[in-house]
Amino acid sequence: MHEEIISKYNSLRDKSLSIDITRGKPDTFQLDLSNKLLDMQVQPIDEDGIDIRNYGEPYGIKAARELGASLLNAEFENIITGEQSSLLLSYQTVLANYLFATPTPWKNINSPKFICPVPGFDRHFRMFDDFGIEVISVPLNSDGIDIEAMKSVLETHDNILGIICVPRHSNPSGEVYSDVNIRELFNIGKNYSTSFLFLFDHAYLIHDFLPTIKQTPTWQIAIESDVSNQTVVVTSFSKVTFGGGGLSFMAAAGENLKLVKRMRGSMVICPDKVNQQRHVDFFKDIKSIENHMVKHADLIRPKFEIAYSVLERLSDQFGAFSRPTGGYFITYTTKKPIATEVIALCSDIGVMITPAGATFPKGIDPNNNVIRIAPTFIDEEELQVAMEAFITALQVAHFNLTV
Repeated sequence: MHEEIISKYNSLRDKSLSIDITRGKPDTFQLDLSNKLLDMQVQPIDEDGIDIRNYGEPYGIKAARELGASLLNAEFENIITGEQSSLLLSYQTVLANYLFATPTPWKNINSPKFICPVPGFDRHFRMFDDFGIEVISVPLNSDGIDIEAMKSVLETHDNILGIICVPRHSNPSGEVYSDVNIRELFNIGKNYSTSFLFLFDHAYLIHDFLPTIKQTPTWQIAIESDVSNQTVVVTSFSKVTFGGGGLSFMAAAGENLKLVKRMRGSMVICPDKVNQQRHVDFFKDIKSIENHMVKHADLIRPKFEIAYSVLERLSDQFGAFSRPTGGYFITYTTKKPIATEVIALCSDIGVMITPAGATFPKGIDPNNNVIRIAPTFIDEEELQVAMEAFITALQVAHFNLTV
């Protein structure tokens, strides 16, 4: 058996592969779904008489904000339409609080901390590193945040400012938070502090590719839990239309909304209203967006099925993998502390995978056993080869074979 594994590994290495599955990006066919945006003509004056070519409307044109309101199930007055990505609006939220939060800006708080679930999104960790805010990690359960672990963190730490999480198709392991979990999260957070910030990065809000449990809109739960003034929910079209060329949306209220508006008033002369109008004309309403995302799902689903079919060939002795019903990632958790070695072996074959530890603060996976796989960007034939390389490298590392 070991000889067969070694032979397979060496055969793959001899192919001089060059396959990159490090990041969750749409493939060309997914991007083609939105090509109409590239040559759409829009009217320079919108339905409210606003010249979208000129300055003004710092929080987005009315039609784009209404589209965001329908996505996030929030009132128009609570919506900002921004640029590019939910990460950008998240960063602006943190920056606004860092500089101007009341009664005390975060920059003046001693040893500030923020909770992030793990495995998590590497760019969230990097954002807090930029501000010198310590990241405190909590694990995830199948239905969301490990509430008992979060309670323990809040009981043992001072100056925790809030929590950031991806509540639908969590990056990278795919959890979908239950309504009960989110309500419990709100309850213990507001009991800890009335200024505790709940920052929901809903990057995969509409990215189902298999049947997924229904969620009550996060903003609606926030209102029902009386924490809307402590809650910010963001989402975007980054993986809906074009990366860097879509729109982002924020729902916020009270001081948080005021702070972000103040921040954007200083850093954004005006948004790209032409692009906003173009997207409004392209989608028109929430039903149109849903139909568009069905087309994405039909392109993504076969790739995840390929990945699942290959990973299923490994027995439980090697580890286990997540089976997300949406989003862009699969997480493999090895039984042994060999993630670094597996990724190095894949690299030696010519298959690039996200570095070990990337899904943990400071890039350090304490158990060295979590690996993020991003199957969407490459074609199905390449993906099949990449997954074969992955399971072969995993077996080599698990049995500590010499190749």
